[in-house]
Amino acid sequence: MIDPEEYARLDAVAQAQLVAQGGVSAEELLEAAIARVEAVNPALNAVTHRFDEMARAAVRQGLPDGPLRGVPFLLKDLHLLMEGTETTGSCALLAGGRADHDSTLVARYKRAGLVIFGKTNTPELGLTVSTEPLMYGATRNPWHTAHSAGGSSGGAAAAVAAGIVPAANASDGGGSIRIPASCCGLFGLKPTRARTPAGPDRGEGWSGMSCNHVISRTVRDSAALLDATAGDEAGAPYCCAPQPRPFLSALERPGPRLRIAFSARAPNGAEVDPECVRAVENAASLCRELGHEVEEGTPPFDAAGLGPAMMTIIGANTRALLTAAARAKGRDVGPDDMEPLTWRMLGNAAAAEAARYVEAVNAIHAAGRVAADFHRRYDVYASPVLSRPPLPLGVLAPDAPDPEAYARTLVSYSAFTAYQNMTGEPSMSVPLHWTADGLPVGVMFSAAFGGEETLLALAGELESARPWAGRRPPAAD
Repeated sequence: MIDPEEYARLDAVAQAQLVAQGGVSAEELLEAAIARVEAVNPALNAVTHRFDEMARAAVRQGLPDGPLRGVPFLLKDLHLLMEGTETTGSCALLAGGRADHDSTLVARYKRAGLVIFGKTNTPELGLTVSTEPLMYGATRNPWHTAHSAGGSSGGAAAAVAAGIVPAANASDGGGSIRIPASCCGLFGLKPTRARTPAGPDRGEGWSGMSCNHVISRTVRDSAALLDATAGDEAGAPYCCAPQPRPFLSALERPGPRLRIAFSARAPNGAEVDPECVRAVENAASLCRELGHEVEEGTPPFDAAGLGPAMMTIIGANTRALLTAAARAKGRDVGPDDMEPLTWRMLGNAAAAEAARYVEAVNAIHAAGRVAADFHRRYDVYASPVLSRPPLPLGVLAPDAPDPEAYARTLVSYSAFTAYQNMTGEPSMSVPLHWTADGLPVGVMFSAAFGGEETLLALAGELESARPWAGRRPPAAD
């Protein structure tokens, strides 16, 4: 029987290798993961749905002989469906149903041999960057439990940081993989638009801004999971150029020397904390030491125009989702169906003209062309992930008494990440800095559309130069 502490130190690739070699069984890994949930989740509130018996039954019935056979895994409780389980998005209107099929991505996770035994906490409908839903309560940061684990994949990040699983499903529509990865000292890659499937129940997330992948402790786990899940889906509205070789192979050889632009200035003019500035400047120095060509520079995005465009798209998509859910229950949407700030957003979306939605989509597509032009000169763009280290819990609580102050804090705090969602480019948070009081601060690196291999090769270099996977937060002990 594998010790839960030993289990918590192994990444997914190592766990799968042990299973393949007969050194440990899938049953033993699952029980170790369950023991980790019992030990650390009460202090963190990362895992909100458990289906231990369903997972045990899947193991007994025999797992597919996939590359990650036997590795315990968690889904984010947002949008993805798994047969026999509910997906609530932390929203009362969506609670209670049970899926009769798997989403395409979930089917690919299962085909890879992953053992899915629960779902993780998320803010209501993934609409903010701190995981504090009224339905399930706040997820606490394993590095300092008075602080946020980020969002909207905060439960996933806290579960990985605390050693419950080596990697967990996460999604990113405005930074929701990279932000919690930054807050919890983890690696988080947002793939290129359409690299992973969104169907069969959705054609796209937030008009192409949102996509799914994972948060992990190691770079190789992220690459291995992308190898297991990437690829076109029949009938999808977007496609991504196929990867000519496995993403894992990017870590097996030195990558080319890159032209890297960096900036610690927020595109929207938000003030940036000195710790976040220091993190980026130190990362730029490290990249120079590794032989890359590094200089200051930033894509010329129209921050003033793109912010409202993004909110129009998110508001319209959210209203459509909740209207459909209410219609399925034979009634109209009401304020008791959701948190106050979500209801306020729906009111704003209702007032928007259809033409404004089209204009917003055109604006984000124009941003993609700006980014493409920028990447003709630079391979990679580096910046902070957030404008501040992880916020204390409560600052972005969903029942905030002053919605305007809440909105100002949200826009200022998450000033960097949404542009790559609009452009569709891959972007990653790399855990290269910790504050003096032990809070993680990630550095964001973004590449041209389809450039995951460039990012993974760079991340592998950074991981070798400044290893982070062995660092354990206090709540993991």
